[in-house]
Amino acid sequence: MNEEIQRINLDDYIQTGEGGTALTYTHKDGLSLAKLYNPGFKADRAKAEFLTARAVFELGIPSPEPFRLITDGERSGAEYELIKNKRSYTRIISQEPERLEEISLKFAHMAKQLHAKQADTTRLQSFKQRIASFYHEKNMVPEDYKQRVLQFLETVPDTPRCLHGDLHIGNIITDGQRDLWIDLGEFAYGVPEWDLALLWTMCHNMPGDRVEHIFHITHETMAAHWDIFFPAYLGTTDPQAVNDATQRLLPYYAAKVPYTFDMVFNRPMPDAALQDIVKFL
Repeated sequence: MNEEIQRINLDDYIQTGEGGTALTYTHKDGLSLAKLYNPGFKADRAKAEFLTARAVFELGIPSPEPFRLITDGERSGAEYELIKNKRSYTRIISQEPERLEEISLKFAHMAKQLHAKQADTTRLQSFKQRIASFYHEKNMVPEDYKQRVLQFLETVPDTPRCLHGDLHIGNIITDGQRDLWIDLGEFAYGVPEWDLALLWTMCHNMPGDRVEHIFHITHETMAAHWDIFFPAYLGTTDPQAVNDATQRLLPYYAAKVPYTFDMVFNRPMPDAALQDIVKFL
Protein backbone atom coordinates (compact mmCIF):
# COMPACT_ATOMS: atom_id res chain seq x y z
CA MET A 1 0.00 0.00 0.00
CA ASN A 2 1.33 3.43 -0.97
CA GLU A 3 0.10 6.46 1.03
CA GLU A 4 2.04 9.00 -1.07
CA ILE A 5 -0.07 10.94 -3.56
CA GLN A 6 1.02 10.17 -7.13
CA ARG A 7 0.34 12.35 -10.17
CA ILE A 8 -1.49 10.66 -13.04
CA ASN A 9 -1.88 11.67 -16.67
CA LEU A 10 -5.55 11.57 -17.65
CA ASP A 11 -4.50 10.88 -21.24
CA ASP A 12 -3.88 7.34 -20.00
CA TYR A 13 -7.51 7.02 -18.85
CA ILE A 14 -11.03 7.08 -20.26
CA GLN A 15 -13.91 8.54 -18.24
CA THR A 16 -16.38 5.75 -17.55
CA GLY A 17 -18.56 6.92 -14.68
CA GLU A 18 -20.14 9.86 -12.89
CA GLY A 19 -21.49 10.04 -9.33
CA GLY A 20 -22.78 12.71 -7.02
CA THR A 21 -19.32 13.77 -5.80
CA ALA A 22 -16.75 12.21 -8.14
CA LEU A 23 -15.89 10.99 -11.64
CA THR A 24 -14.31 7.63 -12.46
CA TYR A 25 -11.79 6.81 -15.17
CA THR A 26 -10.66 3.44 -16.50
CA HIS A 27 -6.95 3.04 -17.27
CA LYS A 28 -6.25 2.08 -20.86
CA ASP A 29 -4.31 -0.97 -19.63
CA GLY A 30 -7.62 -2.37 -18.35
CA LEU A 31 -6.26 -3.10 -14.88
CA SER A 32 -7.28 -0.16 -12.71
CA LEU A 33 -10.00 2.40 -12.08
CA ALA A 34 -9.29 5.96 -10.91
CA LYS A 35 -11.82 7.86 -8.80
CA LEU A 36 -11.31 11.63 -8.66
CA TYR A 37 -13.41 13.85 -6.42
CA ASN A 38 -15.00 16.90 -8.00
CA PRO A 39 -13.11 20.23 -7.64
CA GLY A 40 -13.57 21.75 -4.20
CA PHE A 41 -13.21 18.50 -2.25
CA LYS A 42 -10.07 18.43 -0.12
CA ALA A 43 -7.27 15.90 -0.56
CA ASP A 44 -7.75 14.78 3.06
CA ARG A 45 -11.12 13.34 2.10
CA ALA A 46 -9.60 11.22 -0.65
CA LYS A 47 -6.90 9.96 1.72
CA ALA A 48 -9.42 9.12 4.42
CA GLU A 49 -11.50 7.16 1.90
CA PHE A 50 -8.42 5.32 0.64
CA LEU A 51 -7.29 4.29 4.15
CA THR A 52 -10.81 3.21 5.04
CA ALA A 53 -11.08 1.17 1.83
CA ARG A 54 -7.79 -0.56 2.71
CA ALA A 55 -9.11 -1.41 6.17
CA VAL A 56 -12.33 -2.79 4.68
CA PHE A 57 -10.46 -4.83 2.06
CA GLU A 58 -8.09 -6.27 4.67
CA LEU A 59 -11.06 -7.14 6.90
CA GLY A 60 -12.17 -9.55 4.18
CA ILE A 61 -15.25 -7.65 3.10
CA PRO A 62 -15.77 -8.19 -0.65
CA SER A 63 -14.53 -5.00 -2.32
CA PRO A 64 -12.05 -3.94 -5.03
CA GLU A 65 -8.45 -3.66 -3.85
CA PRO A 66 -7.30 -0.02 -3.30
CA PHE A 67 -3.90 0.58 -4.93
CA ARG A 68 -2.73 4.18 -4.40
CA LEU A 69 -3.64 7.82 -3.79
CA ILE A 70 -3.68 9.98 -6.93
CA THR A 71 -4.15 13.50 -8.28
CA ASP A 72 -4.54 14.93 -11.77
CA GLY A 73 -3.08 18.24 -10.52
CA GLU A 74 -6.46 19.69 -9.63
CA ARG A 75 -8.52 16.89 -8.14
CA SER A 76 -7.65 14.22 -5.59
CA GLY A 77 -8.68 10.61 -5.41
CA ALA A 78 -7.51 7.02 -5.43
CA GLU A 79 -6.90 4.16 -7.84
CA TYR A 80 -8.53 0.77 -7.39
CA GLU A 81 -8.57 -2.70 -8.90
CA LEU A 82 -10.69 -2.65 -12.05
CA ILE A 83 -13.53 -5.15 -11.97
CA LYS A 84 -14.02 -6.15 -15.59
CA ASN A 85 -17.48 -6.54 -17.11
CA LYS A 86 -19.03 -5.16 -13.94
CA ARG A 87 -22.45 -3.63 -13.50
CA SER A 88 -23.92 -1.99 -10.44
CA TYR A 89 -27.13 -3.34 -9.01
CA THR A 90 -28.87 -0.14 -10.07
CA ARG A 91 -27.60 -0.52 -13.63
CA ILE A 92 -28.96 -4.07 -13.75
CA ILE A 93 -32.38 -2.88 -12.55
CA SER A 94 -32.41 -0.02 -15.06
CA GLN A 95 -31.50 -2.32 -17.96
CA GLU A 96 -33.49 -5.35 -16.83
CA PRO A 97 -36.43 -4.05 -14.76
CA GLU A 98 -37.90 -7.55 -14.51
CA ARG A 99 -35.00 -8.40 -12.14
CA LEU A 100 -35.98 -5.80 -9.52
CA GLU A 101 -37.14 -8.38 -6.97
CA GLU A 102 -34.13 -10.65 -7.51
CA ILE A 103 -31.63 -7.82 -7.08
CA SER A 104 -33.45 -6.25 -4.13
CA LEU A 105 -33.43 -9.61 -2.32
CA LYS A 106 -29.72 -10.11 -3.06
CA PHE A 107 -29.04 -6.62 -1.74
CA ALA A 108 -30.94 -7.40 1.47
CA HIS A 109 -28.84 -10.54 1.95
CA MET A 110 -25.57 -8.65 1.42
CA ALA A 111 -26.63 -5.83 3.75
CA LYS A 112 -27.49 -8.31 6.52
CA GLN A 113 -24.13 -10.03 6.07
CA LEU A 114 -22.32 -6.71 6.25
CA HIS A 115 -24.15 -5.58 9.37
CA ALA A 116 -23.36 -8.89 11.10
CA LYS A 117 -19.61 -8.45 10.49
CA GLN A 118 -17.43 -7.49 13.47
CA ALA A 119 -15.67 -4.19 12.73
CA ASP A 120 -12.02 -3.35 13.34
CA THR A 121 -12.59 -0.46 15.73
CA THR A 122 -8.88 0.43 15.69
CA ARG A 123 -9.05 1.36 11.98
CA LEU A 124 -12.67 2.33 11.51
CA GLN A 125 -14.59 5.22 13.07
CA SER A 126 -17.74 5.09 15.16
CA PHE A 127 -20.54 6.50 13.03
CA LYS A 128 -22.21 7.83 16.15
CA GLN A 129 -19.05 9.79 16.96
CA ARG A 130 -18.78 10.99 13.37
CA ILE A 131 -22.28 12.46 13.54
CA ALA A 132 -21.62 13.95 16.99
CA SER A 133 -18.44 15.62 15.73
CA PHE A 134 -20.35 17.12 12.81
CA TYR A 135 -22.84 18.80 15.13
CA HIS A 136 -20.17 19.94 17.61
CA GLU A 137 -17.73 21.29 15.01
CA LYS A 138 -19.96 22.73 12.28
CA ASN A 139 -22.61 25.39 12.53
CA MET A 140 -24.99 23.87 10.00
CA VAL A 141 -28.29 23.71 11.87
CA PRO A 142 -30.17 25.89 14.40
CA GLU A 143 -29.21 25.40 18.04
CA ASP A 144 -32.51 23.74 18.91
CA TYR A 145 -32.06 21.16 16.17
CA LYS A 146 -28.49 20.50 17.27
CA GLN A 147 -29.52 19.93 20.89
CA ARG A 148 -32.28 17.54 19.85
CA VAL A 149 -29.79 15.49 17.83
CA LEU A 150 -27.23 15.41 20.64
CA GLN A 151 -29.89 14.25 23.10
CA PHE A 152 -30.92 11.51 20.68
CA LEU A 153 -27.31 10.40 20.25
CA GLU A 154 -27.06 9.77 23.99
CA THR A 155 -29.60 6.95 23.50
CA VAL A 156 -27.78 5.33 20.56
CA PRO A 157 -25.51 2.33 21.31
CA ASP A 158 -22.04 2.15 19.72
CA THR A 159 -22.32 -1.41 18.40
CA PRO A 160 -19.01 -2.61 16.84
CA ARG A 161 -20.63 -3.88 13.64
CA CYS A 162 -19.77 -2.85 10.10
CA LEU A 163 -21.69 -0.06 8.38
CA HIS A 164 -21.31 0.98 4.77
CA GLY A 165 -22.21 4.58 5.55
CA ASP A 166 -23.66 5.17 2.07
CA LEU A 167 -25.83 2.09 1.73
CA HIS A 168 -27.68 1.90 -1.59
CA ILE A 169 -27.93 -0.39 -4.61
CA GLY A 170 -25.54 1.74 -6.65
CA ASN A 171 -22.76 0.80 -4.25
CA ILE A 172 -22.66 -2.89 -5.06
CA ILE A 173 -21.15 -4.07 -8.34
CA THR A 174 -21.04 -7.55 -9.81
CA ASP A 175 -19.07 -9.21 -12.60
CA GLY A 176 -21.38 -12.22 -12.54
CA GLN A 177 -19.03 -14.11 -10.23
CA ARG A 178 -18.37 -11.66 -7.39
CA ASP A 179 -20.60 -9.08 -5.73
CA LEU A 180 -18.48 -6.25 -4.29
CA TRP A 181 -19.07 -3.19 -2.14
CA ILE A 182 -17.71 0.08 -3.54
CA ASP A 183 -17.53 3.78 -2.49
CA LEU A 184 -16.30 2.99 1.00
CA GLY A 185 -15.36 6.48 2.19
CA GLU A 186 -18.16 6.57 4.77
CA PHE A 187 -17.58 3.02 6.03
CA ALA A 188 -17.73 2.90 9.83
CA TYR A 189 -19.20 0.91 12.69
CA GLY A 190 -22.38 1.23 14.70
CA VAL A 191 -26.01 0.17 14.69
CA PRO A 192 -27.51 -0.70 11.28
CA GLU A 193 -30.18 1.98 11.62
CA TRP A 194 -27.62 4.52 10.38
CA ASP A 195 -27.37 2.67 7.06
CA LEU A 196 -31.03 1.80 6.78
CA ALA A 197 -32.19 5.35 7.52
CA LEU A 198 -30.11 6.71 4.65
CA LEU A 199 -31.48 4.11 2.25
CA TRP A 200 -35.04 4.90 3.38
CA THR A 201 -34.35 8.58 2.67
CA MET A 202 -33.07 7.87 -0.83
CA CYS A 203 -36.03 5.64 -1.63
CA HIS A 204 -38.66 8.08 -0.38
CA ASN A 205 -37.39 11.67 -0.14
CA MET A 206 -34.80 12.21 -2.86
CA PRO A 207 -36.10 14.35 -5.77
CA GLY A 208 -37.04 12.25 -8.78
CA ASP A 209 -34.65 14.00 -11.16
CA ARG A 210 -31.71 13.38 -8.82
CA VAL A 211 -32.72 9.71 -8.41
CA GLU A 212 -32.71 9.28 -12.17
CA HIS A 213 -29.38 11.12 -12.56
CA ILE A 214 -27.54 9.08 -9.92
CA PHE A 215 -29.29 5.71 -10.05
CA HIS A 216 -30.66 5.63 -13.63
CA ILE A 217 -34.05 4.45 -12.37
CA THR A 218 -37.26 6.23 -11.46
CA HIS A 219 -38.35 7.37 -8.02
CA GLU A 220 -41.18 4.83 -8.22
CA THR A 221 -38.70 2.02 -8.83
CA MET A 222 -36.62 3.12 -5.85
CA ALA A 223 -39.72 3.02 -3.64
CA ALA A 224 -40.60 -0.44 -4.99
CA HIS A 225 -37.03 -1.57 -4.25
CA TRP A 226 -37.44 -0.50 -0.61
CA ASP A 227 -40.74 -2.37 -0.32
CA ILE A 228 -38.96 -5.58 -1.38
CA PHE A 229 -35.68 -4.95 0.44
CA PHE A 230 -36.83 -3.96 3.92
CA PRO A 231 -39.13 -6.90 4.75
CA ALA A 232 -36.45 -9.28 3.41
CA TYR A 233 -33.81 -7.56 5.56
CA LEU A 234 -36.06 -7.75 8.63
CA GLY A 235 -37.10 -11.34 7.92
CA THR A 236 -40.82 -10.56 8.16
CA THR A 237 -43.62 -9.31 5.94
CA ASP A 238 -45.90 -8.50 8.88
CA PRO A 239 -47.13 -4.96 8.16
CA GLN A 240 -47.06 -3.89 11.80
CA ALA A 241 -43.50 -5.16 12.33
CA VAL A 242 -42.33 -3.45 9.15
CA ASN A 243 -44.04 -0.20 10.14
CA ASP A 244 -42.58 -0.31 13.66
CA ALA A 245 -39.08 -0.90 12.25
CA THR A 246 -39.54 1.98 9.81
CA GLN A 247 -40.57 4.32 12.62
CA ARG A 248 -37.38 3.43 14.51
CA LEU A 249 -35.34 4.68 11.54
CA LEU A 250 -36.80 8.19 11.51
CA PRO A 251 -34.69 9.82 14.27
CA TYR A 252 -31.55 8.37 12.65
CA TYR A 253 -32.73 9.90 9.38
CA ALA A 254 -33.27 13.29 11.01
CA ALA A 255 -29.84 13.16 12.66
CA LYS A 256 -27.97 12.04 9.54
CA VAL A 257 -29.54 14.02 6.71
CA PRO A 258 -27.95 17.43 7.55
CA TYR A 259 -24.56 15.68 7.71
CA THR A 260 -25.15 14.02 4.34
CA PHE A 261 -26.41 17.25 2.79
CA ASP A 262 -23.25 19.08 3.88
CA MET A 263 -21.06 16.24 2.59
CA VAL A 264 -22.67 16.31 -0.87
CA PHE A 265 -23.40 20.03 -1.32
CA ASN A 266 -20.94 21.69 1.12
CA ARG A 267 -23.67 23.91 2.59
CA PRO A 268 -26.44 23.81 5.22
CA MET A 269 -29.87 22.39 4.48
CA PRO A 270 -32.64 24.95 3.89
CA ASP A 271 -34.50 25.88 7.07
CA ALA A 272 -37.81 24.78 5.56
CA ALA A 273 -36.44 21.28 4.99
CA LEU A 274 -35.18 21.08 8.57
CA GLN A 275 -38.58 22.10 9.87
CA ASP A 276 -40.10 19.16 8.01
CA ILE A 277 -37.88 16.61 9.77
CA VAL A 278 -37.24 18.02 13.25
CA LYS A 279 -40.47 16.30 14.39
CA PHE A 280 -38.72 12.92 14.08
CA LEU A 281 -36.22 13.72 16.84
